[in-house]
Amino acid sequence: MKKKGNLFVICGPSGVGKGTVCKELLKRRPDIKLSISATTRKKRNGELEGVNYYFISKENFQDMINKDEFWEYAEVYGNLYGTPKKYVLEHINNGEDVLLEIDIQGALQIKEKYPEGVFIFILPPSMKELRNRIVNRGTDSKESIEKRLKAAFREIDFIDKYDYYIINDKLENSISKLISIIEAEKCRVKDDIYKLIQKYKEEAK
Repeated sequence: MKKKGNLFVICGPSGVGKGTVCKELLKRRPDIKLSISATTRKKRNGELEGVNYYFISKENFQDMINKDEFWEYAEVYGNLYGTPKKYVLEHINNGEDVLLEIDIQGALQIKEKYPEGVFIFILPPSMKELRNRIVNRGTDSKESIEKRLKAAFREIDFIDKYDYYIINDKLENSISKLISIIEAEKCRVKDDIYKLIQKYKEEAK
């Protein structure tokens, strides 16, 4: 029986830099597949269809909900986001690791349905630094910035639901810690290891 891959779920407040961390990780670990979410929000400058997100209408999104094609979905700041089931499960069942960058609502939904996933929370060095990062991004109004900061305080309260946390102070440090987590999880004793031990015993007979 082929060993299943791991699902690494990356979460954290808006503006914490989780997208940058994930992007750099994938450069260094091309063996890890990125799960691409669907969203009804408008495309930002530089974003590409099928690379950053699948940008779809609210009507099409609702149709996918009705057909039970999402592993999870949530409304965030007035827009819908969802993780299509098919892509993630196909790669995990094929023995490949999948990286999923997601918001807190979606992460908790996935934890209920797939608790064997590895859940990692990205924290900012401070709330002041988080504000600076959101402001410097230049995509949010003052009202939106305050809304995101209030949401960040609520989201951090859920950190006990996660397996690991990383303080994103310097990108290189964050990547090193994330890679260490990935390698440790590959060596974790899981159900499939007992099948391997049984194989060893049979070969020794």
